[in-house]
Amino acid sequence: MRILRVAQKLYPDTKGGGQYHVHAMSRDQAEMGHDVTVLTTKEGPDLPSVEETCGYTVVRLSPGVTIAGNDISPAVARYLWGIDGEEFDVIHAHSHLYFSTNLAALKRRLGDVPLAITNHGLYSQSATERVFDAYLRTLGRWTFEQADVVFCYTETDKRRVRDLGVRSRIEVVPNGIDTQRFTPDGPKSDLIESESLVVLFVGRLVKGKRPEDAIRAVARLQEQHPEINLYLCGDGPLRGTLEELVAKLGISESVYFLGHVPYDEMPRVYRSGDVLVLPSRAEGLPRTVLEAMASGVPAVCSQLDQLRELVDGRGELVDIKSTEAFARSVNNWLETDEVPTSVAGVQEWETTVEQTTSQLRSLVH
Repeated sequence: MRILRVAQKLYPDTKGGGQYHVHAMSRDQAEMGHDVTVLTTKEGPDLPSVEETCGYTVVRLSPGVTIAGNDISPAVARYLWGIDGEEFDVIHAHSHLYFSTNLAALKRRLGDVPLAITNHGLYSQSATERVFDAYLRTLGRWTFEQADVVFCYTETDKRRVRDLGVRSRIEVVPNGIDTQRFTPDGPKSDLIESESLVVLFVGRLVKGKRPEDAIRAVARLQEQHPEINLYLCGDGPLRGTLEELVAKLGISESVYFLGHVPYDEMPRVYRSGDVLVLPSRAEGLPRTVLEAMASGVPAVCSQLDQLRELVDGRGELVDIKSTEAFARSVNNWLETDEVPTSVAGVQEWETTVEQTTSQLRSLVH
């Protein structure tokens, strides 16, 4: 197949679970013999406009105007308008949250190249729920409606999309991970002092991820566990603000900002941790939670319905508005001798690629 993958962000230009998903899917489909092109926007002027990497082609275009993290790119619109079925068999767009996916939907409406959309999480982390709910019931729903198939990670997200009134075919394809790489057995990371109690936060330092809740929870736990340390893996615009919060709370010696950690190092990082915290207000099926649990690390997360069955026995869902609840749950897992149950039900990444590719092939044939 000739696949055009549309994604505003791409790993390693930017870091994140969704970006890595796009990269790994493109890499592995190329290894299967498919001709894959990723259409994205430029993160910096030094990046090449066209590049061959890991077996697939990257086309980077001007982002145009960026509003609330969303690139409004006329260049992407022109590129999509200029393609047809002679160049690509199928378009696979990632996340209805981005203008580039809205454009891919418009292309499908006016053209004849079939379209798949992967829903990486229904709500945005950069807009209020009220604003985004209005978007979902108008342009967001229209975008999903143009797709020949919508991929959702969970039955919960499938139900949510259907509840919007979307009539397109919806297929559940769970987000998978490499369970041969992410395992409790193996070396720990030299980046982490694993002799102490270690709480991990893995993700972008942005408002929607609520990293400040992780910091406040650890500050509350200092009295019970003076040896506790928090390691934040990731970077983002909130880093300076978070460093100020750490200083204000007087826990500078217990909080470490590791910045971006290479993906190959992350299995060692998870093995060095005792608990992962994810206080996000919106997510799809977070790769970080899957990877942590596969590594034998319990996850304390905000109350995301799609995680309920997955986290059961391997962590806890708590009230996003209560730092005290996060601290209490983290403390419970630090003090328990219970070993988290196995990650039965977590899908292998290879299976995710195969299922996605099969669905795309069905659109072509």
